[in-house]
Amino acid sequence: MSRILMNRVLNKSLICRIDQHQFNQLVRNYYGKKFIGSREVVGYGTNGSYNYIDRVEMPFPAIRFREDTPEIKVLREKEKGDWRNLTIEEKKTLYRASFWRTLAEVEAPTGEWKFTISVVLLVISISFWIEIFFKVFIAPPLPESFSLENRKRQLRLMLDYKIDPVQGISSKWDYERDCWKSQVKDNK
Repeated sequence: MSRILMNRVLNKSLICRIDQHQFNQLVRNYYGKKFIGSREVVGYGTNGSYNYIDRVEMPFPAIRFREDTPEIKVLREKEKGDWRNLTIEEKKTLYRASFWRTLAEVEAPTGEWKFTISVVLLVISISFWIEIFFKVFIAPPLPESFSLENRKRQLRLMLDYKIDPVQGISSKWDYERDCWKSQVKDNK
């Protein structure tokens, strides 16, 4: 069915030589109308599709929010006249028939950040508990070379063997006084 209609539209567009905008309107009318029910089309919408979305960047959706009821149809006829004859409640009813939320309601904070922060803190706390579990129950004990006495012994061996004497650790050791060169400067 839709392929036949599209072929007719294409053939018609080639024969009548309608422009691209008119062709897009025909396709748009065919593909969008069956999904919106009896809601009134009032604008172009997002990329020319029939949809309703509250966005600050695009404040005018393509279709009205609600379908017209008999009460709203009466108000629509009444709004064609002088707006001073409408009460505040009637104006609000007309607005809510066209839009779900006001721009102030759209821009209002939702409190979503609280949930996000709670999830982040939960993940961090779980990762800390997993780290503690691994250190206590799974990870092997540290080797002896990590103890303070063994590290001092390794440092002394590096100094005795004069490892990297030009710019390294041995260059900062005073072998005559058996102390660091910075300590010799501080004592003077």
